[in-house]
Amino acid sequence: MVTISKKRIKGKTYLYISKSIRLPDGRVTTITKNIGKGIKINSKTKKKYEGYFIEKEKELNALWAAKKYKNKYILSDEEIKKIEHIRISYKYLLKNMDKNRLRDIFDRFTVNFTYDSNAIEGNSLTLKDVAIVIFDRQSIPGKSLREIYETRNSRQVVDMIMKKRFPISHPGIIKMHHILMKDIDERKGYKKIPNIIYRTEKEVHTTPPERVKEEMDNLINWFNKSENLHPLERAAIFHGRFEKIHPFEDGNGRVGRFIMNAILVNEGYPPLIIRKTQRTSYLSSLAAFDSGHEDKLKRSVLQAFKDTYRKFFEVYVKYT
Repeated sequence: MVTISKKRIKGKTYLYISKSIRLPDGRVTTITKNIGKGIKINSKTKKKYEGYFIEKEKELNALWAAKKYKNKYILSDEEIKKIEHIRISYKYLLKNMDKNRLRDIFDRFTVNFTYDSNAIEGNSLTLKDVAIVIFDRQSIPGKSLREIYETRNSRQVVDMIMKKRFPISHPGIIKMHHILMKDIDERKGYKKIPNIIYRTEKEVHTTPPERVKEEMDNLINWFNKSENLHPLERAAIFHGRFEKIHPFEDGNGRVGRFIMNAILVNEGYPPLIIRKTQRTSYLSSLAAFDSGHEDKLKRSVLQAFKDTYRKFFEVYVKYT
C-alpha cells in the first residue's frame, strides 16, 4: 500500500511517497521517495510512481535472492537478477488483470503447454485440435481416444497448479498422475512392472518397481532440504531425477513437466513451456542428466523459463 507523508524542513513542507515491500523470507522493508513540494495528492499521483516502486521491488528481490541461493555456476547473480525481475513483473501482470483476462491468459497457456508437452511424447493433435478438445470438449476425427483424453485431462491439472493445489509429496504427485491418466489407465500409484526408456537412441534402465517408493522418498526429502538452491534450479534437478526414476508405468514425461511448473508456481514464479521444437535438445539434456551431467538440463529449463515469459506472457499483455 502506498502512503503519503509530509516533512517540514527549514520552514518548507516536502512530500514523501512510501511503500512497504515484503521479501520472500517475510521481512518487510519500506521504500521512500521525496516527491518535492506543492504537488496535489490524489490517485494519479500514486499511479505515477507505481513503476518506480515496482522497479525498486525487483532490485530488492534480486539482491535478496543473490544472497540466499547458492551454486552460482548456471544461475549466476546476473541470471538470478533476470529471473527475479520476471517474478515481480509476473506478479503485477496478474494483479492488473481482471477475472476474465486472467481466465483467458491461462486458457491460452493451457492450450500451448498441453500441445507442446503432448507433442514431445508423440501426440499428433495440432494446436487448433487441442483448443477444440479442451474448450469445446469435442473429439477430432481420425485421432485416437488416448490423444483426446490426455489432452482433455491437462486442463484440470493446469487449473489446480495455478491454484497451488499440488504439493511436492507422494499424494500430490500420484494425484496429478491419476488425473492426467483418467480414461487412459485407471491404475493408481507407482509402477508395478519395470519400464525401459530411450533417450537419443540410448537405452536407459529406470528404477525397478520395488525401489520406486524408496527413490521417490529420497527425491522428495532432497527437495524439502534444498531450499538453498533457487526454485528454478530445484525444479530442473527434480525433473531430471524424476524422469530417471520413471515412477509410473506411463505418463512420466507429462507428469514431470507439470511438476516443474507446480514447483515454480508454488514459489510465485510463472510456469514454463518446453516447446516441441526443443524436443531434441531437451531429450539430449535429460540423457546428459542420466549420465551425471546436470548443467545442460539446467540451461534448458532456464532458457524455456525466460522464453515462455517473454514470448507468451509479455506478448499476451502487448496484444490483448
